[in-house]
Amino acid sequence: MTTAVETSQKAEIPPPASTVGWVGWLRENLFSSWQSTVLTLLAIWIIYLVIPPFIQWAFIDAIWTGNEAQDCKLPDGSRKDGACWIYIKAWIGGYMYGLYPYDLRWRIDLAAIAAVLMFAPLSIKNLPYKNVYGVAVVLLYPIVAYFMFYGFVDFPPGAPGSATHPWRTVQTDKWGGLALTLLIASVGIIAALPLGILLALGRRSSMPIVSTFSVVFIELWRGVPLITVLFMSSVMLPLFLPEGVNFDKLLRALIGVTMFSAAYMAEVVRGGLAAIPKGQYEGAMALGLSYPKMMTFIILPQALRYAIPNIVSNFIGLFKDTTLVAIIGMFDLLGAIQLGNADPKWLGFSIEGYAFAALLYFVFCFSMSRYSQHLERKLHTGHKKR
Repeated sequence: MTTAVETSQKAEIPPPASTVGWVGWLRENLFSSWQSTVLTLLAIWIIYLVIPPFIQWAFIDAIWTGNEAQDCKLPDGSRKDGACWIYIKAWIGGYMYGLYPYDLRWRIDLAAIAAVLMFAPLSIKNLPYKNVYGVAVVLLYPIVAYFMFYGFVDFPPGAPGSATHPWRTVQTDKWGGLALTLLIASVGIIAALPLGILLALGRRSSMPIVSTFSVVFIELWRGVPLITVLFMSSVMLPLFLPEGVNFDKLLRALIGVTMFSAAYMAEVVRGGLAAIPKGQYEGAMALGLSYPKMMTFIILPQALRYAIPNIVSNFIGLFKDTTLVAIIGMFDLLGAIQLGNADPKWLGFSIEGYAFAALLYFVFCFSMSRYSQHLERKLHTGHKKR
């Protein structure tokens, strides 16, 4: 009896204050050992050296108003200490649209609005035929966006109406900026995932021809840097085509990016397939399901859930790798930044341009990362939050 009473009394005693609340969190995560304490103090010191000067440069001493580079310079011609954000304001159009004609940029804006309107219904939880609608939108939107970007009517130079027709064609060498980055990344992501799934299934196939082709394709594309793929698709591929046959430079880049990304996606999906217990296959076969039905309804949904973190990681990498199209003379976001840095009127303000590019890349990549974590929680993949 005495032991039971003492145990009851001990259970009512609150835990030590040093183990709960923010004090307990600090002690457990930052000061749990002398090594952790040293690293924490070192990190605080580095933050003290970096963050206050950055805030001073980016916000407190920054120049927010003005229209010319002279507004960011001292009388002797040297630049002021703060960030010159009016440089970003002056070049924001080039960063977003590249060399796309100024009077036709509304077409890119219209394509962005169309994307929001077409994909927004997918956020409705109980949307009828949601899967069918999603597939239709994914397949249809690139075509809609292409004609919005490119146009319909090709006027000869100097012909009447060539300067005023709202749907005159705009060649792809004029596309650029963030719009081109999103276009390349979106097409690569949309096309690489289904192709990667087919390659992953082909690699595990019992048919030697299918398996060998898949293995050769995957290993070939994974063994070559993307910058080499883009160079070959832009410079070398036309040399092997018949005379008079040619592909648009952007189309060649899209094909190269898609093939490259699909090879990596195939290995990610193959890892997800390998994580499925053997009993799932045996159970599906015991039910009499054919191979396509087994993969469609039983195996692939589970495999893709397991592979969500790696799939999104590939998407993020592809989004950042779009900067490599600069090697074939295309001005994506980073290319537009470099073009602005070369403007004689704004020489010496490249730091602001690269800082703005870093902010945009961070926003998009961080958003994709957070969305993948949302999917993991929604689909109950079993990954614990740490």
